[in-house]
Amino acid sequence: MSLQVGSKVPDFNLQGVDSKSHSLSDFKGKYLVLYFYPKDDTPGCTIEAKEFTSNYDEIRKIGAEVVGISADSYESHCSFRDKHALKILLLSDPSLKTIREYGAYGNRGVFGEGTMRKTFIIDKDGKLVKEYPKVSPLGHSKEVISFLKNLSK
Repeated sequence: MSLQVGSKVPDFNLQGVDSKSHSLSDFKGKYLVLYFYPKDDTPGCTIEAKEFTSNYDEIRKIGAEVVGISADSYESHCSFRDKHALKILLLSDPSLKTIREYGAYGNRGVFGEGTMRKTFIIDKDGKLVKEYPKVSPLGHSKEVISFLKNLSK
């Protein structure tokens, strides 16, 4: 499945590391940086999460929130958050429902089938404004910040 820029994105209802259930409507009125990643505490995923955490305050000043989704369990997410002092909200999608709805599940080459690294920028009304279909973790948060700053102009 491929989401189109300008279209409404799928809603979700997933448990976060804050022990609360979260849906798309929780972020209405803000830009949402929704990123999908393969696995907690792996090298690339750790780089990406730590960079989003390092730049979290700057992203929030722009009027955006950052949310990471993987198929890992709530317990795994909590351990990952605590180990790396992550500020970002992590949501658990063990059923892969949301991951599949966003087109973030598929063939990862030598890593086989699984969650792919993708980022979606969603506007204040729940519409897609940007998709990063192939993300390189190093420097990605700065790329997102640059895009968000241009949106705010």
